[in-house]
Amino acid sequence: MSPIVKRKGEKFTIPAKYLLCAFTILCTLMMLLTFNTNIFSGPLNTVVGYVVVPFQKGISSVGSWLSTRSEELVQIRALLEENEELRRQISELTMENTQLQQNQYELNTLRDLYELDGQYAEYEKVGARIIARDAGNWYHSFTIDKGEEDGIMVDMNVIAGGESGGLVGRVVSVGPNWAKVVSVISDNSNVSGQMLATGDKLIVSGDLEMMQDGKIRFSQLLDSAGVVAVGDKIVTSDISDKYLPGILIGYIGEINLDSNKLTKSGTVIPAVDFEHLDEVLVILELKQMPE
Repeated sequence: MSPIVKRKGEKFTIPAKYLLCAFTILCTLMMLLTFNTNIFSGPLNTVVGYVVVPFQKGISSVGSWLSTRSEELVQIRALLEENEELRRQISELTMENTQLQQNQYELNTLRDLYELDGQYAEYEKVGARIIARDAGNWYHSFTIDKGEEDGIMVDMNVIAGGESGGLVGRVVSVGPNWAKVVSVISDNSNVSGQMLATGDKLIVSGDLEMMQDGKIRFSQLLDSAGVVAVGDKIVTSDISDKYLPGILIGYIGEINLDSNKLTKSGTVIPAVDFEHLDEVLVILELKQMPE
């Protein structure tokens, strides 16, 4: 066998298993010396104290810090759980408050409809909820959840509550369990009306552009006595072919003398809030015109 020659530049290494065996033997010898002799007493024990005591203090400080951090983490976890519980309670209270507000709103709506029902007690009526409407800010055309099965027919009048309540419009089409309503504020709507105080006739016309200011139009008012004033009530006329007489339409907003010096025109403030409609009443009676 040729001798093992260490090449230049190569590092001398000891296998790991030999190192492990050597350290094991050394540790065993140290344990035997510690238990059977007092070799580490005296000066050597003092030297060891200078080395070990600071190390023990360090370990103790680290342990104390870790213990404090552990307690803080427990407290933080408890606070997080408490915060989550408070969030859940706030969410529940918010939902309950919203439901109470909704119930109050529906109660007010029903109260308005009840009062309106009393104002027109001579007519049989059925309540209905609006389930759809045309695009826009105003309820100029909408669908209700009652139809032929509830006795509703085309041209039946629709009213709604509010501060005073009054005419909404009329039914223009009907299905088994739905009906479509066109309101008096629609651009193609014309209602024959009269002044409640004087009986003077006029025409109320819808105008969606004017509804941005909360108004519609009136025209052809024959105020021969010159007594009609701002704030006077306008109701449906007894000569209207579609609308029952005496239903409140609105109030005079402005009055202007026409160029013919005979008639007057101006604006009407509707009695119904056409921006916030949810429930309506349908009068189950058609206008009967003389043959």
